[in-house]
Amino acid sequence: MSELVNLYDAKTQLSRLIDRATSGEEILIGRAGKPLVRLVPVEDALPREPGLLKGLVIPDAFFDPLPDDELAEWE
Repeated sequence: MSELVNLYDAKTQLSRLIDRATSGEEILIGRAGKPLVRLVPVEDALPREPGLLKGLVIPDAFFDPLPDDELAEWE
């Protein structure tokens, strides 16, 4: 069964809650007694596949300086 933890309490006990979730317990975090989110462990990521982007061509224009007006928008 899931345990509902108040958001304020979850902020102060996050490390403990993560430990409990990674050991298989389902933790619900809520506000005013209503569940908002579920804390569960992340599934193992897929292994990286070398050469996935092999053959990707980046055009030379990608490395050109930005026009002054566009550069000004980033500053």
